[in-house]
Amino acid sequence: MKNKKVLFITQAAIIAALYVILTSLSAALGISSGVIQVRFSEALTILPFFTPAAIPGLFVGCLLSNLLTGACFIDIVFGSLTTLLAAFISYQLRKFKYVVCVPPIVANTLFIPWILRFGYGMTDDSIPFMMLTVGIGEVISCGILGCILFTVLKKYKNVLFINS
Repeated sequence: MKNKKVLFITQAAIIAALYVILTSLSAALGISSGVIQVRFSEALTILPFFTPAAIPGLFVGCLLSNLLTGACFIDIVFGSLTTLLAAFISYQLRKFKYVVCVPPIVANTLFIPWILRFGYGMTDDSIPFMMLTVGIGEVISCGILGCILFTVLKKYKNVLFINS
């Protein structure tokens, strides 16, 4: 029993660290935040399919990334909660492996434009445009990169995600 807890915490910590590193890479390229954003770290949102440790791992990774990249308070709180919600729903949908990347795409498309509006002062009339641009970024990050990662990890799931 103790080993399972240690494994869970270790997996969550590794996922959080990977999320921070990949977000930092996106930030260095200038594409991790704003109206048009492609966070490479969002590819990791497929991980709830493999382990429940991904739920807190993604949440903590997003929270730390938002703190480290200078996000506003609203983004730190509600952006991170959006990731938590999407990870939880993805985990609930893990039996349907081909839809595991859908919750993060939908959640971010719906919620992040409002965070941009109220956290960063974007105008109300730009909400539909931001839904489009954030949605496209999420399709690239979660839908394309996430599905590529999913295909690779699925081959090694019994090695990487033992006892998950």
